[in-house]
Amino acid sequence: MLNRFDPFAELNRLHNELLRPDPSPRAAWAPAVDIIERPEVIVVHAELPGVKPENLKIDIENNVLTLRGERRGESKKEEGTLHRVERFDGNFCRQFLLPRTVDPERIEAELKDGVLTVRLHKRSEVKARQIAVKAS
Repeated sequence: MLNRFDPFAELNRLHNELLRPDPSPRAAWAPAVDIIERPEVIVVHAELPGVKPENLKIDIENNVLTLRGERRGESKKEEGTLHRVERFDGNFCRQFLLPRTVDPERIEAELKDGVLTVRLHKRSEVKARQIAVKAS
């Protein structure tokens, strides 16, 4: 049986090979994050599918929020030819500089449906007030 020659087939194969991420556990990955500021709170949403709460650590130190953890995936030793790997396993770490208005004692975190939500409540700022001057 003869195969029709495709001059771009090898080029496409090389292109896909070069763009394929390293499937090893040492490959670093960074979860996608959305940060929303509201008058009373800053909300951080991080996509962490497959991350268990016991493999997640959240710290705040010197106004830096650190999200770190590990996603342990399923074995990738399935039968067949591996064509693409886009779901990373391994460790991750994301850090964000926070404004000084965040109250480090009032931080809440919840992991639900693969999305981590961190609520960073703001401090009650002392509002400027006008002082009346009395004549003596």
